[in-house]
Amino acid sequence: MRNHLLLAISIGALALPLAACNEASDPTVAEQTFGPSPTLPAPQSSLIPTINVAPATSWPQGGKPTAANGMAVNAFATGLEHPRTVYVLPNGDVLVAETNAPPKPDDGKGIRGWVQKQFMKRAGAVTPSANRITLLRDADGDGVAEFKSAFLENLNSPFGMVLVGEDFYVANSDAIMKFPYHEGDTKITAAGTKLCDLPAGTINHHWTKDLTASPDGSKLYATVGSNSNIAENGIEAEQDRAAVLEVDRASGKWRVFASGLRNPNGPSFQPQSGALWVAVNERDELGNDLVPDYMTSVQDGGFYGWPYSYFGQHVDTRVQPQRPDLVAKAIVPDYALGAHTASLGLVFNTGKLFPESMAGGAFIGQHGSWNRKPRAGYKVIFVPFADGKPSGKPQDILTGFLNDSGDAQGRPVGVRIDKQGALLVADDVGNAVWRVTPQAKSASN
Repeated sequence: MRNHLLLAISIGALALPLAACNEASDPTVAEQTFGPSPTLPAPQSSLIPTINVAPATSWPQGGKPTAANGMAVNAFATGLEHPRTVYVLPNGDVLVAETNAPPKPDDGKGIRGWVQKQFMKRAGAVTPSANRITLLRDADGDGVAEFKSAFLENLNSPFGMVLVGEDFYVANSDAIMKFPYHEGDTKITAAGTKLCDLPAGTINHHWTKDLTASPDGSKLYATVGSNSNIAENGIEAEQDRAAVLEVDRASGKWRVFASGLRNPNGPSFQPQSGALWVAVNERDELGNDLVPDYMTSVQDGGFYGWPYSYFGQHVDTRVQPQRPDLVAKAIVPDYALGAHTASLGLVFNTGKLFPESMAGGAFIGQHGSWNRKPRAGYKVIFVPFADGKPSGKPQDILTGFLNDSGDAQGRPVGVRIDKQGALLVADDVGNAVWRVTPQAKSASN
């Protein structure tokens, strides 16, 4: 009986129009869920979780996000297929992973899973994966790519990319692959070799595997998200997941470097401290303002709480049996990024194009909520750093991804600094890569 009731309510909810919302409609709450010491309200629960999807549309002709005062934005490339991450090669060529989820036959089963998939379709998150990395080249330096080439094809939901010497690594949804690369190449036709398998399987709930390399190039760091919201598929399904893995580049052997990170992405080394940082999507269904997503430095052997606790040692009583021994050593993340903002992109400003006050700070791509009222994220923000630590409030860099009707014209994901020091932003609903510069230094407005 209960399942029939849930199905009826869920189908009815699908038919309801979604209310428009202003990104900045609740600034007080937004401020409270950002920073090193966010306000954490009491958990809330309900029979039917909050669903507030921004229907995916597209940018109108000539449309683009809104840049912050003193900055300019232009389309570096358009007409892409669900671009999720960007990577800049030493010669300035830009690589874009055009990708989406692989088949996951055992993920999201039952009525609840079916309903969630319908909403994800509405949000533009359920599209076939192009399984391709595309090369974009701006040879004349005007801030717009005039050359596009299929750099690597027939991949398996690629996401993370990194070049070490002449070895180009791609994190597919199930493995790290290595390909030969020579500067100036516009296409790789050589067969890749598998460096190592990554946790995957038929659930593979958080399928994205992001990637970076240690400064000396000897190690790779791969992020692996959890197989569930709060281990409802069984803790055995979470083996080596919700973690950052350290991979030996010579042997392909890996170990868990840090754990308890529900869905880490954007692994980046902070230029002042040298520490490895990630952006993390936290758990759902505890209320509009719980739990904040966050960015944090990750310590070797560190445990960050998931699934047993959040933001340090705040116990999630839904998870049974509990592990008080693990909760007791859960590390408090460095900086909260707002509840349900879906912060997926992270890069540190290592260029010299932006003002000196922005040196070493973090740009974060916030993909946007689907389960919060009012909606959150749908923007790119910047957090200043000093002495290797966050040193101020977040600043909006790109907004306007939601139109006046509350539809998503775009959704920002991966972020990267290009060879000139500009910020590149992958937009997987707008099918574009945006380029942000200080206004006076923009190559193209």
